[in-house]
Amino acid sequence: MVGLGKMGLSHLAIVRAHPDVELVAACDTTTYLTDILTKYSNLKCYASFDEMLAKEQLDALLVATPSTLHAGMVTKALERGLHVFCEKPFVLDSNDGQRLVDLAEQKGRVSQVGYHYRFVGAFKEAARVVKSGALGKIHHVRAEAYGPVVLRQKGMTWRSAKNQGGGALYDYACHAIDLVNFVFEAPTSVHGSVLNRIFSNDVEDEVYCSFEFADGASGQLAVNWSDESYRKMSTKISVWGTNGRITADRQECQIFLREPHPSLPGIEEGWTVRYTTDLTEEVWYYLRGEEYSAQIDYFVQSIKEKRTNGQNSFKSALATDKIVEMILSESETGEKAPVPAARAASRTDRKGLIGKLFS
Repeated sequence: MVGLGKMGLSHLAIVRAHPDVELVAACDTTTYLTDILTKYSNLKCYASFDEMLAKEQLDALLVATPSTLHAGMVTKALERGLHVFCEKPFVLDSNDGQRLVDLAEQKGRVSQVGYHYRFVGAFKEAARVVKSGALGKIHHVRAEAYGPVVLRQKGMTWRSAKNQGGGALYDYACHAIDLVNFVFEAPTSVHGSVLNRIFSNDVEDEVYCSFEFADGASGQLAVNWSDESYRKMSTKISVWGTNGRITADRQECQIFLREPHPSLPGIEEGWTVRYTTDLTEEVWYYLRGEEYSAQIDYFVQSIKEKRTNGQNSFKSALATDKIVEMILSESETGEKAPVPAARAASRTDRKGLIGKLFS
């Protein structure tokens, strides 16, 4: 793996605990960190990514570096025939993303991006209910993320530098956008985008915009990582249909039906609440949340099963990246931005992926 920051160290612990994986090497330029890991955990560490690739016989690579480095590192890994798990956001330029989607398909390699909310029980249940048709015709979707990440003026890090892929849009709004794609479908256009700075100098701290969908539904995105009224970053998605509504966050999935629906046996008229604790399968190793281990295990099982079209592939992550680009473009020009037609798999393909994930 490459990148031993906050997410990288979490991934390192999870991967080393996985019964089917041998972590043979890691790479990071922070020598005091790699020296400690080498001394106390016997992990072979490199300061040079190219040297690690040249010297080690690898099957797969996990990339947890700043976003601006993703495209180059993923390219080198795929060219060597490695399966790749890359942290989100996938890339900062959708042209790079499309090239990597094509390269992964050409090489027949497993690809996955770290949108871990797709492995949270309540969000998986929300996607299942929406896809079932029980809510009727969907007419509105709202995705939100709020929390106390940036609460004062602070020194520069890659997360606060625009050219490094920092900011609330790339760091947190991308999760909410990916949930919209996962639970419902990708929007066809973006308008009314607002990117505001509160404490940051180079990047936005809050993001607001409206979506339009192919079937006429509308949507809203609201993200603020400078909201101290939340104890920690919290993400929620709500979907309204002609027969009801569903709201899900990490803790629970609230379902309201005007009338019972045959696709949801046991769920009656009115409110039903299903909790993540009842919807989540036990994992072999817990760190921060079951979803973090679950996504790594899914990547490992995809490699073992040669599943190259699984959940959170480069292709689905590219769909999210393209919507991010549209928000940036629309916020600068003020002109409604259509999402490129090749943004993602078809609705039929997405339903197939949902079925595979729940099977």
